[in-house]
Amino acid sequence: MTLPRTPSFRLDGKRALVAGASSGIGLAAAVALAEAGAEVVLVARRAEALADLVAQMRGEGWQAEALALDITDLAATEDAVARRGPFDVLVNSAGLARHGPALETAEADYDAVTDLNVKAAYFLTRNVARALAAAGKPGSLMNISSQMAHVGGIDRAVYCATKHAVEGFTKSMAIEWGRKGIRVNTICPTFIRTPLGEQTLAIPERRAWIEEKIKLGRVGEVEDVMGAVVFLASEASGLITGSSLLIDGGWTAD
Repeated sequence: MTLPRTPSFRLDGKRALVAGASSGIGLAAAVALAEAGAEVVLVARRAEALADLVAQMRGEGWQAEALALDITDLAATEDAVARRGPFDVLVNSAGLARHGPALETAEADYDAVTDLNVKAAYFLTRNVARALAAAGKPGSLMNISSQMAHVGGIDRAVYCATKHAVEGFTKSMAIEWGRKGIRVNTICPTFIRTPLGEQTLAIPERRAWIEEKIKLGRVGEVEDVMGAVVFLASEASGLITGSSLLIDGGWTAD
């Protein structure tokens, strides 16, 4: 008999777009994809930070370039993707949180969070898929969601609402584009030690709540997400679409 062989996790020859790439999970995703052989375009608003990161990545011998862009500018984002695409891989890690009691939610905060976490994410994913479809190419598109897309959380009504929405449009897009070979999934981390995450982790009672809920007894590091990004980008996950990959230390196991 012929023994099966594990599909490759390598991404040589693939082009990847990573939004929110100047720090945290987005930066880690960009590094992971570049390490696996992809040519990576790093997207964020901070041009200087991106230039420094690209220089470091190129110093490692990886393929990387910067694109300073605010993805809430839908017209500019659509134009950039059309000009630079098609991209075989998308990781959208751009996100915003303004936590507070639901009774005190300000309309401006609601709009800012939903504009980035839902509207910009939706159209970025649509734009990358549109270019792939026009080129007749398959692809793997990922939105960095959250364990909070599957549960509720203290002072997180708006944030949870946006991440539940991301899960919904991801599933619908996966259904629509499956026959085109375009896979769409989410990655749902627990609390990760990033500049954004540290805002919550610095509050003792919140940290105690988090550590009690995470069954493995620790908060996440960006490295905990990197393997998942490469897996979903690669042929090793070729039959996975419309799914949520939970990296939550068992939080949602209850």
